[in-house]
Amino acid sequence: MAAFLQQLPALIGVVIGALGSYLAVVRSDRARFWRERAARWEERRLAVYSDYARTLKRAVTLTYRVAAHLGNDPHPHPLSAEEAAPLMAQAALDRDPAGESLLLLGSAAVVEKARTWVVTVMEMERFLREETRDPRAWQELLERQRAGREGYYAAVREDLTLPPGHPARWPLPAASAQR
Repeated sequence: MAAFLQQLPALIGVVIGALGSYLAVVRSDRARFWRERAARWEERRLAVYSDYARTLKRAVTLTYRVAAHLGNDPHPHPLSAEEAAPLMAQAALDRDPAGESLLLLGSAAVVEKARTWVVTVMEMERFLREETRDPRAWQELLERQRAGREGYYAAVREDLTLPPGHPARWPLPAASAQR
């Protein structure tokens, strides 16, 4: 019995060491699981944010083309309202599921900025459906749309902790300078 009592501290040390090692591995695995889970959700949010922006930008490009047909925009590829109608309808249909995904996975700030952007795009579409010919009013809508897009991208970057990006404001040569 005396030999056992002499070995007891070593045995207790081995048990405590094994238990400590087990707890360290469990804690490390749990931390890795949460990091990987956060990374997966971040990738999904980025995909949803990008998909929504692409969908909305498709509608914006169509509005540029129809506005050019009406004389409101200098877009080089005008498109009549009749030709654009099915494309605009499809863009609106595509926008709904992208918007639902955004509502499901997006942060409150990103969703609010997306709402601001899409409301302006819908105003642009209404402007064109009414066949308004007012380049100045169109330019005001374009500026609001661009500001809405910038706000959306800034909110996305903040949500995903991305560095600041380019504002996507590229000066275009004047029409008279092109000729």
